Amino acid sequence: QVQLVESGGGLVQAGDSLRLSCAVSGLTFSNYAMGWFRQAPGKEREFVSRISVAGGPTYYADSVKGRFAISGDNAKNTVYLQMNNLKPEDTAVYYCAAVRRPGTGILPGRYDYWGQGTQVTVSS
Repeated sequence: QVQLVESGGGLVQAGDSLRLSCAVSGLTFSNYAMGWFRQAPGKEREFVSRISVAGGPTYYADSVKGRFAISGDNAKNTVYLQMNNLKPEDTAVYYCAAVRRPGTGILPGRYDYWGQGTQVTVSS
């Protein structure tokens, strides 16, 4: 059974940092590209970041570029999202997702597996 489990969310103030983790099981980690998405109440799920494979190319939404960093660890089957200089508009539930390579992209519908999400709340 494929499982993606996010952790690391919490309540922080603007300017603080958090690191989210996504532990993956049930699939061959190196065969999948990984992405992070977020969804605020009443809003559409939006792309945040993706990585083709651990140590591979990365891509970021303009809204988080320069503040967030995605990375992966093949040995631990885990993908991370380091979030720095958080802003109130970053408040959302953050989801990790997997798409089998060579598939990739920024549209949620392209991804095959999803975690349950972790809440990030940033106060002003």
